[in-house]
Amino acid sequence: MSLTCSRGISLLLSTCGRERNVRLGSSIHAFVLKDPQFVYLGYQFNTQNALVVWNSLLTMYARCGRTYDAAQVFDEMPMKDTVSWNSIISGFVNNGNFNMGFGYFKEMMGSGCFKFDHASLTTILSACDGRGFLSLNKMIHGLVVLSGMEREISVSNALVTSYFRCGCANSGRQVFDEMDVRNVISWTAVISGLAQNEFCEESLDLFVEMQGAVVVPNYLTYLSALLACSGIKALGEARQIHGIVWKLGFHSDLCIESALMDVYSKCGSVQDAWQMFESAEVLDTIAMTVMLVGFAQNGYEEEALQIFVKMVKSGVDIDPDVVSAVLGVFGSDTSLGLGRQVHSLIIKKGFISNSFVSNGLINMYSKCGQLEESVEIFNSIARRNSVSWNSIIAAYARHGNGYRALQLYEEMRSDGVDPTDVTFISLLHACSHVGLVNKGMEFFESMQSIYGMTPRMEHYAAVVDLLGRAGLLSEAKSFIEGLTVKPDILIWQALLGACSIHGDAEMGKYAADQWVLVSPDNPVPYVLLANIYSSRGRWKDRARTIKKMKEMGVAKETGTSWIEIEKEVHSFVVADQMHPRAMIIYSTLSELFRHMRDEGYVPDNRLILYYMDSDEKEFSVDLRDTSELLCSMW
Repeated sequence: MSLTCSRGISLLLSTCGRERNVRLGSSIHAFVLKDPQFVYLGYQFNTQNALVVWNSLLTMYARCGRTYDAAQVFDEMPMKDTVSWNSIISGFVNNGNFNMGFGYFKEMMGSGCFKFDHASLTTILSACDGRGFLSLNKMIHGLVVLSGMEREISVSNALVTSYFRCGCANSGRQVFDEMDVRNVISWTAVISGLAQNEFCEESLDLFVEMQGAVVVPNYLTYLSALLACSGIKALGEARQIHGIVWKLGFHSDLCIESALMDVYSKCGSVQDAWQMFESAEVLDTIAMTVMLVGFAQNGYEEEALQIFVKMVKSGVDIDPDVVSAVLGVFGSDTSLGLGRQVHSLIIKKGFISNSFVSNGLINMYSKCGQLEESVEIFNSIARRNSVSWNSIIAAYARHGNGYRALQLYEEMRSDGVDPTDVTFISLLHACSHVGLVNKGMEFFESMQSIYGMTPRMEHYAAVVDLLGRAGLLSEAKSFIEGLTVKPDILIWQALLGACSIHGDAEMGKYAADQWVLVSPDNPVPYVLLANIYSSRGRWKDRARTIKKMKEMGVAKETGTSWIEIEKEVHSFVVADQMHPRAMIIYSTLSELFRHMRDEGYVPDNRLILYYMDSDEKEFSVDLRDTSELLCSMW
């Protein structure tokens, strides 16, 4: 058998594997079996050539996903070498059957005839993904050290990557620090691993250190650095990286573009993200999803929905990730009709079995005021995970049915599903709405003592709301003062909201002052405090608060109300005359108000500066007066 012949067959088999042409590959297999040169190995030259062909057969079947056929070829091979073992190991590992692949690895080690090499180790390490693989990862690390292969740069790189994937960042960093020689893959692996494990500042520090090293970063390195910027909202650093990738010509790479859009969106610089989106030559599903989520996270719900509609109309392939992202946009001011259309699309595409999508539907319907439909979706889910339970518990809490929310929590535990930190936020809100202070505090303590969870700012704010709504404002203040973390807007918003409910002006001023210190450009604390003063008849204090807001250059956003009619959302502001049917609407409202007065309705005018008393002045159908009267009613 000539060398040219064996190389030709090997090349054909390689092409079959790459193109997944198992039909041609199996025909070549039949030819090999019929040729005695490949079956009966006589001399050394024949053996080497035949092994190349047999290993190529093995790899071809593995690449075509035919692992059973690959195993059969492996068993029938007249002779094997380390390449043969590596081929069968990688074949199973790459096709998702790690147990079989690792079984062959152990069999190779136990045979005594073959010794693993760097390819054997990197194949096993590539499959170590998740905390469940940490022990195995450490065992392979031991083999690497014992065999002296830690000097192999590809093995060390694989160790760094696998440790970070297993959530063991310290070990990953240690392997990197102990490497004598590092290439761009080494640096990128550790920068990416640190960012993915939320050590974003350390990741960026290492990226800066790399700039002074001999190794030149590649586009994957910049991608990892942008991920770190997203994690800590490092807008300045992101802009610098943007400038570098622009100079290097990486800016048109789809992944880089999506990463830049993501970091700009997370840093609140939506305009920059939109410019990236608009200037992109090619837009894929990932870029559109990133922009959609970016709009949603920054309060541009309408724009996010427009992106989604554009995606559907332009024929972009919609996947479950896109659908779950757009479902998160829906709220009380969003079109329920559009939400139902998205639901229809989900059914049409067969996404309803996707847990993220079904959970998104539960949230969408509950936020749009359709609790019954949320319950229907929840009941239709065959396998409910913690997110499913969290969604339905939050739905009932959102609709004020706290007792049912607590009931569902007990059902969740009976179902064997452990609560998450999100579960406790919903439970605290549920207890707050029904006044179960002691029960709520039990939940708060149990999440730490029983489940070992560290409360987030949302949990602290929920506790303040729980105490505040129950009228325990002093206790709420003491709770805040006892926190080991610095309170943010959520805390002061909860306390000031409770003060609004109970009309406590002194505590309200304290909460508002603290809120202004944290967020000086926010008009809400001024407005809420002014309303508290109005409710107590302290008009001068109210006037001083509004004057201070104006002096600080803080503008109050116009209040809006809305209603959906025939899948169209109609929005209104005070004294709104822009609607095409404004005169008819105001005339109807005026007539309704007359009927209400005739029935004895007395408007609550504590929260408005001016009210037209019908005993002093005849009621007229003036648009501005009507809107003010309606504001007093609402």
